[in-house]
Amino acid sequence: MIDKERALRDTLCSLGSVVVAYSGGVDSAYLAWIAHDTLGDRSVAVTADSASYPRRHREMAIAIAGRFAIRHEIIRTGELERPEYRANPANRCYFCKHELYAHLTPIAQRRGAVIVDGNNADDRGDYRPGRQAAREFGVRSPLDEVDLGKAEIRELSRRAGLPTWDEPASACLSSRIPYFHEVTSEKLQIIETAENALRALGFRVCRVRHHDELARIELGRDEMRRALEPELSAAIVAAVKAAGYRYVTIDLQGYRTGSLNEGLLLTPTFAEAKAR
Repeated sequence: MIDKERALRDTLCSLGSVVVAYSGGVDSAYLAWIAHDTLGDRSVAVTADSASYPRRHREMAIAIAGRFAIRHEIIRTGELERPEYRANPANRCYFCKHELYAHLTPIAQRRGAVIVDGNNADDRGDYRPGRQAAREFGVRSPLDEVDLGKAEIRELSRRAGLPTWDEPASACLSSRIPYFHEVTSEKLQIIETAENALRALGFRVCRVRHHDELARIELGRDEMRRALEPELSAAIVAAVKAAGYRYVTIDLQGYRTGSLNEGLLLTPTFAEAKAR
């Protein structure tokens, strides 16, 4: 693991100057930190401000950048203004990443820098259509290139003192909406409000999957028993209904990454992307 971190520093040095796509999650926070620690002012972390990203993630990104003196910029992206994104096709993430990298490219060009993202070695087998956009814009993934996986990144983050080291997995709010159902700012606001309410009730790992008037709640398996306690379950129902839902359910399978992909029939192109 230490050898991989050394290789990561060497890779960053070889790039000369980098623009880090910095969401504030575990991977991008570690990458932003080590890029700053290695390159100093030749590294800048850039966070997208849009309705599709939870506000708490932006606040976390800002706090970490301030704490570690990481050079940090916030830009406004407009993926919700793109009809192809709002239509929520199976490759929705492609349009989101295309929008992000289109904004990061002029920043990188002005600095003579390379755009880098937080994809890691464990992401290789996942379905990530945003990787196509990364290839089109020449984005590098240094964590993946040196074969760092999630568990290793968490441990290295812990050693660096990053508060994100044990943060639950994160994803954009649009990932809570089933494919081919339109993404709107109103839906995203309802989802974010409901998830914030669940966190306020003490749930650490939670997703609110949006099925029109029904909220399908996914919780960490170790938190599900507590959610079924009469007093707390009543509080969950009240809070989620107050966010804008008519019906509230708890998914007995618990939280799992990309559960809305379970109903997705991948075409050969998508299957090939998943295999990468």
